[in-house]
Formats: sequence, C-alpha cells, structure tokens
Amino acid sequence: MLANGITLGYKKKSGSPSTYTILTGLKEVPEIGDEPEKVENTCLSDAVKQYEFGIGDPGDLEFKFKYENSSATSPYRVLRTAAAAKEILAFEETLPDGTKFNWDAQVSVKLGGGGVNNPLDFTVKMALQSEITPVDPSTGS
Repeated sequence: MLANGITLGYKKKSGSPSTYTILTGLKEVPEIGDEPEKVENTCLSDAVKQYEFGIGDPGDLEFKFKYENSSATSPYRVLRTAAAAKEILAFEETLPDGTKFNWDAQVSVKLGGGGVNNPLDFTVKMALQSEITPVDPSTGS
C-alpha cells in the first residue's frame, strides 16, 4: 500500500464537533507506534543479564505540510494558533485502507526555509498527551 491518501484530522478537545477536520496539504507522516525502553533487571543469582520492557516512547511525531496561509482555516494558521495557546488537540491519522490512529497532543509549528525552485513547507511537531490508539478498519460484516 502506498502512503498516498493518508489524512490527518484534528478537533478541539472541549465543545468540539464529533468529526475531525482534515488538515490539507499533508506531505509527510512519521512512523506511528512506540518502542518500549529496555530496562535491565538482573539479580545477583542470574547467570546473564535479565531485561524487561518499560514504558513506550513513540519518538518525535513530526508531520510536514505544504505552506498555505490564505484563510483563518488554513492548517498553518490553525495549528500555529493552537501552538501559541498551548492547546491540546485531538488528532486522527487515517490510512488508505481505513486504519486509524487517535491521540491527543500539543503542537509546535516551524516554517521551513526556501530556495530557488523549492516549495515552502511547515513542520508540525507533536508533544503527546495520550496514548496512540489504533482503530482497525471495519470489515463490513
């Protein structure tokens, strides 16, 4: 499956509609999932080191978008406003097969640099405020 068609939607946490508003201009998405920290837990009686998995770390969630700031609903302006207010938003990433991932996060927004024949992009970096919950697509039965 190609990444083409992936969408990222957001909604406000309080008093928000039940549907997500799609953020247009999405160009790149990060890996989704977590990597648990390996914690060493060896006893003096053990012949080899013993480990167990601790809490997970999803790493940096950075999404790249095409820059566009022509209206109050432009993703750059919406996310920049949320970042300035340190607002926690709910997010939903949807894959082309219908698989979804939901989480809450604060955002920071950084406008990329430019050069001759290079488009302007902006990057949204997310500070997770919840677990990432996968939702499998419905099978229709």
